[in-house]
Amino acid sequence: MNRADEQVVEAVEAHVRAFFAGHEVESVPYDMGPGRRESLSGLRVLVVGPGPRADSWAYVTAGCASLADDDGHGLEFVMTAQVRDRRFLDLLAMIAFYHCTRARLGLAHSVPIGEPWTPGSGCDHLLVSLPYLHGPDLEHCPLPGGHARILWTLPVTAAEIAYRRQHGHEALEQLLDEAAIIPTDPFRASVV
Repeated sequence: MNRADEQVVEAVEAHVRAFFAGHEVESVPYDMGPGRRESLSGLRVLVVGPGPRADSWAYVTAGCASLADDDGHGLEFVMTAQVRDRRFLDLLAMIAFYHCTRARLGLAHSVPIGEPWTPGSGCDHLLVSLPYLHGPDLEHCPLPGGHARILWTLPVTAAEIAYRRQHGHEALEQLLDEAAIIPTDPFRASVV
């Protein structure tokens, strides 16, 4: 990892630690393994424990934004869950790898997980959305020479993705809001 990439990771980590002041935050290096290591050599997942801002766990990538566009703007991703589990680090690493090597993700995109979010869950896709649980103060992360947006990877069902394809992202978000889903509940019912 070069010095510019290190500065991006350090800036994201500082931003997340400041936002989650009063929470335990652990920076976990994530090795993508042979053949993938070069694509995100400095990837970290910041594991944020429950605390004054939220009673759930948050997992935040630090390293995706080092592949920023020409204007210095990049993306990082956050996932929230009821528990601490290695599974969520793996899912975020999958999202990071997909974003950085396959297709740039953005707001309103979705990614099939290929299996339930957690064992027994009906959610088997991740929807890239605004980080409603944490707000714009987490979303907007200053970086040296630019900024990153930290977007939420919300677990959703295949039926919800089908609905979004037919009716649009806003329509799905409205249904999720009207149903008052608990986004960290892996066993929540589909809203469609």
